[in-house]
Amino acid sequence: MAKYVYPAIFSPEEGGGYSVFFPDLEGCYTCGDDLKDALFMAEDVLAFALYDCERNETKIPDPSNTKDIALSEGEFVNYVACDTIEYAKMHNNRAVKKTLSIPEWLNEAAIRENINFSQVLQEALMEKVNL
Repeated sequence: MAKYVYPAIFSPEEGGGYSVFFPDLEGCYTCGDDLKDALFMAEDVLAFALYDCERNETKIPDPSNTKDIALSEGEFVNYVACDTIEYAKMHNNRAVKKTLSIPEWLNEAAIRENINFSQVLQEALMEKVNL
């Protein structure tokens, strides 16, 4: 999981809305009621698409150079950034039960100290995976 930046094509729609399309990512598009909403939605759909690629171990394409993107009348290109780690934290935060084994003496010592096993494991795992 990582941070990404991809170019997006913004197309104005009637009524002030925008359609947003990521030319490097098949099926990655969204829209918004105005530019602010379109930017917010673009970040969300980009994070969703890239997080899905990461989970499925699908190759993530390199972002295009904005100079190579053809535009129609009224369209513009804007870079959109996302962080798939933050996306996962927000959207995939359900608790998962894990069974583990530790020596009995260590278990007894930790219980005496009122140590929260789940918290210790989470903190250790986050340190181990550099989060």
